[in-house]
Amino acid sequence: MNRLVHRDRALKSLTEHFPKDCLLLQKEDLIPYSFDATAIFQRLPLAVVFPRHVEDILWLLQWSKSNHISIIPRGSGTSLCGGAVPAENSIVLSMAKWTKILEIDPANLTLLVEPGVTTQAIQQEAEKYSLFYPPDPGSYKISTIGGNIGHNSGGIRGLKYGVTRNYVMGMEVVIPRGQVLWLGNKCMKDSAGYSLKDLFIGSEGTLGIVTKILLRLLPKPKARRLIVASFRSLEKASEASSAIIASALIPSAMEFLDQKTIHCIEEYSAAGFPKESEAVLLIESDGHPEAVQEEIIQISNIIKKYEPIEIKIAEDPTQQEKLWSARKVAFSALARKAPTVLLEDITVPRNVLAQMIRQIQKISQENGVEIAVYAHMGDGNLHPVFLANEKDSQLMTKINKAMKEVFLYAIELNGTITGEHGVGLAKKEFLPFQYSKESLELLKEIKNVLDPDHLLNPGKIFD
Repeated sequence: MNRLVHRDRALKSLTEHFPKDCLLLQKEDLIPYSFDATAIFQRLPLAVVFPRHVEDILWLLQWSKSNHISIIPRGSGTSLCGGAVPAENSIVLSMAKWTKILEIDPANLTLLVEPGVTTQAIQQEAEKYSLFYPPDPGSYKISTIGGNIGHNSGGIRGLKYGVTRNYVMGMEVVIPRGQVLWLGNKCMKDSAGYSLKDLFIGSEGTLGIVTKILLRLLPKPKARRLIVASFRSLEKASEASSAIIASALIPSAMEFLDQKTIHCIEEYSAAGFPKESEAVLLIESDGHPEAVQEEIIQISNIIKKYEPIEIKIAEDPTQQEKLWSARKVAFSALARKAPTVLLEDITVPRNVLAQMIRQIQKISQENGVEIAVYAHMGDGNLHPVFLANEKDSQLMTKINKAMKEVFLYAIELNGTITGEHGVGLAKKEFLPFQYSKESLELLKEIKNVLDPDHLLNPGKIFD
């Protein structure tokens, strides 16, 4: 049968199964689903489907297999690795309308939600019960928990509280073989067999479609205080952060901004960061008021040993929010500086952070490209930001070369090509440099067991 005729019949069968408000087929409606926040990959899907219930997803998986058309699971499209970009001959399965909070259980400190609930909505629901959901990705206002699970998202609180994986206690997931599985439970301890739910966390929608998530919550910290310390050299800032960790102090956040990022933030949304600083650290302590007070004093005393330009302590919640808001607009501030801005993501051991940052600056100079850096300093997660122009082919060639050098140097320092953004399309060529041949083959074997027909998000993570 002619391929186009087959495709048309397949799409017609979608219209027969789904009502009009659950299906997009017109080109102008498909364009917003043809790319994600990476902004450099684009392909129109054949259709966008909004399933109403699990039975719709099971039907779509069978339809996908019968018609040889792949499925791209999608939340709100904030992926920064091309993870939500359609493949050739694919449809998008949007979970954005699955926005119910199904249960909050204060006795067990858990929250059961659908995958389309935003991170911010989860945080706000927890706060109603004086509880706390720590993961805090930069896109928290619009990113969905399903997408957070797909990429194992982190954020500024990763140092003390960890990442999404640390707060997923269970999930309902539909796998391509047509089975609906419940993985995990409300128990704080469970050593029965393999931890299957962890396979799906960070899998970027390549293994299954998550339909319910059971999250762990914490009691809300009673107090928060924030230190802002500026330095004339990034080495001093890095040494100070390493000394804080070495002193067995674990603040809730420790963020780093380089000079280029500081200047852009001050032009975009002035926060009072000294422009003469080569680096700024934002360090937050939370917990019991007395413990926070003691920790702030200890951290301040450590910082003083590393020749800071100034140290400020923000106690007022409004002032704290202003400073954190300034940090969270770093990418937006940098995005004003170039037609194309590529936000990357590497992680290295904390003791080589300064070495990695200096190497990024060297790579920037040698290749003639602009790279700004901000970082989750406490957990070694760096975000090099490449200021580019996708219409300038010569510049893009230089940037691709510089980007490769950054990734390979991170691996050389026993780091990883991604700490929280995922691999997707953007980084899959670098995965073989980080993984041994045997480990990479094992990843592919897992994919083949759970998705033997490659129905879900093909071509992501690896070919």
